[in-house]
Amino acid sequence: MSKDKGKKKTKKVKKAIQGLPVLQPNAAGADIGDTKHDIAINDGRGGHIVRVFKSFTTDIEEAVNWLKDEGITTVAMESTGVYYLPFYLMLEEAGIEPYLVNARHVKNVTGRKKDDTDAMWIQRLHSCGLLQKCFQPDNDFRKLRTYVRQRKGLITRSSDEVRRMQKALELMNIKIHTVISDILGKTGMQIIEAIIGGNYDPVELSKLRDPRIKATEQEIIKSLQGLWEEEYLFMLEQAYNTYFFYQQQIKECDNKIHEQLLKQIGQANQGDITVDQPIIKKKGKPRKNQFEFPVSPLLIKLTGVDLCQIPGISEVSALEFISETGIDMSRWKNAKHFAAWLNVVPNTKITGGKIISSKT
Repeated sequence: MSKDKGKKKTKKVKKAIQGLPVLQPNAAGADIGDTKHDIAINDGRGGHIVRVFKSFTTDIEEAVNWLKDEGITTVAMESTGVYYLPFYLMLEEAGIEPYLVNARHVKNVTGRKKDDTDAMWIQRLHSCGLLQKCFQPDNDFRKLRTYVRQRKGLITRSSDEVRRMQKALELMNIKIHTVISDILGKTGMQIIEAIIGGNYDPVELSKLRDPRIKATEQEIIKSLQGLWEEEYLFMLEQAYNTYFFYQQQIKECDNKIHEQLLKQIGQANQGDITVDQPIIKKKGKPRKNQFEFPVSPLLIKLTGVDLCQIPGISEVSALEFISETGIDMSRWKNAKHFAAWLNVVPNTKITGGKIISSKT
C-alpha cells in the first residue's frame, strides 16, 4: 500500500462570496423628482429606511436635517432635468457630500422600477463605492455658467428673429438681402427702419445705401420693389422689435458676466482686480456676438494663461469653456480622462480581443 493511499483526502472548501464590501456605511441614496424626493438610508440591520419628502424648500430642509441627524456623510442622487439642484446645494451647505450620478449607471433590476426601490438600489451601490459622481463646478463658476448659457440662448433667439425679418421681406418679394452681404449692417438696418416707418419708395430707400456697398444703385432699387402687404409689414416690425429686445438683454448679460469675473478675480487674488495686461483693441471689423468688454485680460488674470492664443479659440469660446469646466483641473485624473469627459475621443469597446464599437 502506498503512502498516498493511507492519507485521508482533504476536501477543498470554496468560500462563498458574501457580497460586496461596504466602503461607505453612512451613505444615502435619493431618487429626485419634480414633486417628491425618495431618500433611502441603511437601517443597520441589512435593510433600508425610505422616507419621501415633497420638493418644496421647507421639505428639502427637513430632509437635509434628517440626514444630518442620521449621521449621513454622502448622498448619491439620480435626477432628470434640474430638479436636483436645490437639494444638491443644501447638502453642500450642510457639509454632506452630494453625488450626482448618471441615470444609466444606476439602472434598477427589471420589474422593480419604482421610486423607493430606485433609492434603495442607489444607496446600496453608493455604499459599496460603485458610483462615480458627475462633474459639477463650484458655486462661483456655476453662477458664471448660468450667465454665459443665458447669453448663448439669447443669441440663438436673436438669430431666429433675423430669419423672421428675412422671411417677411421675402414674402413681400423684397430682395435687399440678396444684394447686400448682411441685413444687420448699417445699410440693411437703415432700410428696414425706414420701411417700418412707412417709406416704401425704392428710390428713396436706395439713398440709404452706404458708399462701401458693392451693389449699384439700380440693383438696390430693383431689389426694393415688392408687394407692401400689411400683414407682412406687421411681421417685419414685430421681428425687428424683438431682435433689439434680445440685443438689450444680451448687453445686460454682459454686465453680469463682467461683474462675476471681477468678483472671482478678486477672490483669487486677495481683492486685487487690476488687469496687468494692457487692453489692445483689435483692428478690423468687430465680430458679431462679441462681448461689450475685453474678455481676454480678465481670463488671463483668472487662469494665469492666455487661452485665446490657442488657434481657433476666441474670447467667446474661451469664456464658454471656462464657465463649463472651471479652472481646477485636478477634478480629472489626467488629460485622457478630461478628453473622455469632453466626448472628444472614441469610446472603444473591446471583447475577445476585437473592437466591437468605437464611436465618439
